[in-house]
Amino acid sequence: MIPIRDNIERIRERIANAAHRAGRDPATVKLMAVTKTVDDERIQAAIDAGITLFGENYVQEAKRKIEVMGRDVSWHMIGHLQSNKAKYAVNLFNMVHSVDRMSLATELNRRAANAGITMDILVEVNVSGEESKEGIPRDGAIELVENVATLDNLALRGLMTMPPWFDNPEDARPYFIRLRELRNEIIAKNIPGVAMTELSMGMSGDFEVAVEEGATIVRIGTAVFGPRK
Repeated sequence: MIPIRDNIERIRERIANAAHRAGRDPATVKLMAVTKTVDDERIQAAIDAGITLFGENYVQEAKRKIEVMGRDVSWHMIGHLQSNKAKYAVNLFNMVHSVDRMSLATELNRRAANAGITMDILVEVNVSGEESKEGIPRDGAIELVENVATLDNLALRGLMTMPPWFDNPEDARPYFIRLRELRNEIIAKNIPGVAMTELSMGMSGDFEVAVEEGATIVRIGTAVFGPRK
């Protein structure tokens, strides 16, 4: 059995060390366990070890897991979300990290209004410009934020990104810096209804660098659960 509790303790220690290097309070960084393809036994082990935040990539996979694991923990949607799945997302997730176009935001807003809730969201930004990556291009992000801010049933809480994969995590640092700088630029605009409190960035291979550059949510899968099957 993979020593999930030990893995989590080591990750929390590494997060704390990275936060201290940046002069930050480690309590400002949330550890999200990413459960894509992870079986129920390992997810329960993570819950037993104190994880309260989980990230899922697919609506159908999340629906089954949430039914089994329950809602005593928070579930966030971190994968690409099709607009026709918005009706499920508003009922399943506490937050959607992957809002990258106005059509999706509009549909989430409509579904949230029908459900009588306000949906927390992040705008996903493609800071690298890679065609293989989801997210709105950096140049269009502020306009999207301004438009999303007009929707009554969405609460924009910050930004998310996924940089290119590198052998050396230091190579990811410029991309994390770009997201933080974009966040600061948006804050300076004082857009009504926008709270740039969250930066969702950093995964198993580069989360320490992400924390040093301001991440408030790190999305960790392999380092918690071991290699995916």
